[in-house]
Amino acid sequence: MSDPSAVEVIRRKRDGRELSDEQIAWFLRGYTAGEVPDEQASALLMAILFRGLTERELATWTTLMIASGERLNLSGLSLPTIDKHSTGGVGDKISLPLVPLVAACGAAVPMLSGRGLGHTGGTLDKLEAIPGFRTKVSNAHFVTQLNTVGAGIIAAGPGLVPADQRLYALRDVTGTVESIPLIASSIMSKKIAEGTRALVLDVKVGAGAFMRDEDSARELAEIMVGLGEAHRVRTVALLTAMDAPLGRAVGNGLEVQEALDVLAGGGPSDVVELTVALAAEMLQLAGIDEDPAQALADGRAMDRWRAMVRAQGGDPDARLMTAPLREDVFAERSGIVERVDALAVGEAAWRLGAGRARKEDPVSPTAGVTLEVVEGDEVEAGAVLARLHADEEPALAAGREAFGPAIAIGSRSPRERPLVMGRVAPRGSR
Repeated sequence: MSDPSAVEVIRRKRDGRELSDEQIAWFLRGYTAGEVPDEQASALLMAILFRGLTERELATWTTLMIASGERLNLSGLSLPTIDKHSTGGVGDKISLPLVPLVAACGAAVPMLSGRGLGHTGGTLDKLEAIPGFRTKVSNAHFVTQLNTVGAGIIAAGPGLVPADQRLYALRDVTGTVESIPLIASSIMSKKIAEGTRALVLDVKVGAGAFMRDEDSARELAEIMVGLGEAHRVRTVALLTAMDAPLGRAVGNGLEVQEALDVLAGGGPSDVVELTVALAAEMLQLAGIDEDPAQALADGRAMDRWRAMVRAQGGDPDARLMTAPLREDVFAERSGIVERVDALAVGEAAWRLGAGRARKEDPVSPTAGVTLEVVEGDEVEAGAVLARLHADEEPALAAGREAFGPAIAIGSRSPRERPLVMGRVAPRGSR
């Protein structure tokens, strides 16, 4: 068929009709090349948000996203490759202990990660709180590092799925981030292009996640597992709770320190539990019979972390910087901590300087929130509930205001809920 106009494509999806493979190819090629303007691309994204994509449309969309750039070739690695991706949450530093842990058990973990936007932190931002750590390395360096260390967490290069790099930035400023097919194609196109053979997805559910309810999270997980299998990437997803923050630390350097505590055999129980659960899923997919809890306890994971940090230019012995301004938040009454709201804590960390509103904004390596209580704790009036960390007074004031509703104290113990809420595997393998 002849090239359609952007208006025809927009109208077709706006009216709830299927786009042809040719129309999808024309749009993605044109937008990546800068021939389709942002306003028309925005209109199509909004139409997709409301009308969705059929299974065929989504398969074509994802395949063509992958084809828009290069693919990382990991075929020369002697170790089985396995990766993990989280849909993002508050205090979600799991990748930091998880990658070296799985590598210590005998796999290669080639993680291409991203930066934070809004209240969800980015793994790259956290790693850059380590003095000297480089998140940008050449493909050749990355492959060599995976062969020698088995672990690496880097930024995707500009040649990897350039269509997604343009669309991701546009979705963020047009209110179309929450579209399930657009989330699925964005995540899976990058993970498939990075060349891993197996993938475990951590799909967050709750107040601090993109997916607020379990049904939406399960739908997203099933779609992504299906896309992975269609591209011969063995894929499993866990649905995990994100109503309360993960761990006690929210903020870049603060989360690195908590990850180090986990690697040293301590750390918050929920962070340890989820790290080990995801590691077990990854090792099973990779065909490795190892106990990740043992590798965490005996120091092998910490050894691998130190090797990874050194390989990427960082100093594993360097002290992490601390914020010059710190302020405690006190309990106004005695009682039981009924709720620690992940969204409010994340918003506070963002306002304190740990997050960004736009992709080009800088972030503070030291700002954030450390929680002194968790849900179910009994507290006395005047007890310290949390500590706010900031670099400047205006940020501290903004963070203080945002944190106001984060912790609710009442008289009833909160309902216990599992951290891992469900599992989604390929059809026929459940």
